[in-house]
Amino acid sequence: MIGDRELVFDERFDDPAGFGKRWIPHYLPQWSSRERTRARWRLAHDGLHLLIEADQEPWAPEWDGGIRVSNLQTGVRSGPIGSRDGQHRFRPDLVVREAQAERWAWTPQRGRIEIRAAANADPRTMVGLWLIGVERTPEESGEICLLEIFGGEIHADRGMIGMGVHPFADPALTDDFEKIEIEGDLTAMHDYAVEWTPEGLVFEVDGVVVKTSAQSPSYPMQLMLDVFEFEPDPEGRYPKEFVVERVRGWAPVSSR
Repeated sequence: MIGDRELVFDERFDDPAGFGKRWIPHYLPQWSSRERTRARWRLAHDGLHLLIEADQEPWAPEWDGGIRVSNLQTGVRSGPIGSRDGQHRFRPDLVVREAQAERWAWTPQRGRIEIRAAANADPRTMVGLWLIGVERTPEESGEICLLEIFGGEIHADRGMIGMGVHPFADPALTDDFEKIEIEGDLTAMHDYAVEWTPEGLVFEVDGVVVKTSAQSPSYPMQLMLDVFEFEPDPEGRYPKEFVVERVRGWAPVSSR
């Protein structure tokens, strides 16, 4: 425990037996299927390697074209097949293709979330860690983007990191997202964090505050840890990797 916070989520990717209790290895399966959205990954001495492999299929060609993704998330739910009731409605015509029973592995509401990770400089990829609303009602749909890095925006000595808030259907939020230039090699390990309090959000890179927002979603959110590939690599260089050493979460003691 540190001050008025306690460590409640400490994922170092060194416990294969407990991995499935903490993560759901599918990307928004309600809009596609568990089979099509199944993540590819391996656990190694340096942590998690989320993978896009050469034979991997697009996760939801009906809605998202040829995009391929490997994702781990900490919650899932949906309404029945054919309904529009599902998390992260990224386009208005989405309908549920495979119903998902509610499962909540870890859904923080305020606190501190940290990730230590190395981005991928392939220009066809993006890596990220987002928090999205559990969306038990349509208004619980805001997003906190802790980390979003496009491979094409990484250079040898600097890179762009997307951070901020997207409201989606939450009328209490407004869009507050920006790309911040950070010095250094983003394909090396760096520490990223967001401090989420009732007063707002504070974003950090390697312990330095790089962005603040006066907004604070008022409902639980789940983690979404991803690597995307937007188009196939014509030179066949696979796998595409997002290497994550650890993810940690601190909660206010009063929230127990």
